[in-house]
Amino acid sequence: MRLHICAVGRLRASPEKDLIDDYLTRFDRTGRALGLGPASVVEVEDKKNAGMAAEAALLRKALPKGAVLCTLDERGKVMSSPDFASRLADWRDTGRQDLALVIGGADGIDPKLRAEADFSLSFGKMVWPHMLVRVMLAEQLYRAATILAGGPYHRS
Repeated sequence: MRLHICAVGRLRASPEKDLIDDYLTRFDRTGRALGLGPASVVEVEDKKNAGMAAEAALLRKALPKGAVLCTLDERGKVMSSPDFASRLADWRDTGRQDLALVIGGADGIDPKLRAEADFSLSFGKMVWPHMLVRVMLAEQLYRAATILAGGPYHRS
């Protein structure tokens, strides 16, 4: 199952980008044998600052046809890392080819796009900057792959 992190905004060269690249490289190496990956980052940018609806339109264009749509949202489900790994495995095992993990802009994800999601994931009740959400998501994808592979990275 291919993974697509679809995010509003461009992340320039930075320590956060280095972390994301590192974790996604690790994920690709670990996940390949598990039928997970590759993972890619698709960035969209609303240059006209037209708001959430315009961002949602750009995000919809970035979504692979037929992909599982998972939004990252403070109203989503809070999960443990093993539960998240299990959810990824379930999507993979039901034959889904693509998973789109959507991160909104500064104002979040348009309510209409949120309503279209198959699943919504939360990293807690706090609101996080989109660049940190990307880092945390990349790390959790790598952690999920190591959990599914039975590796030592995750200690519960």
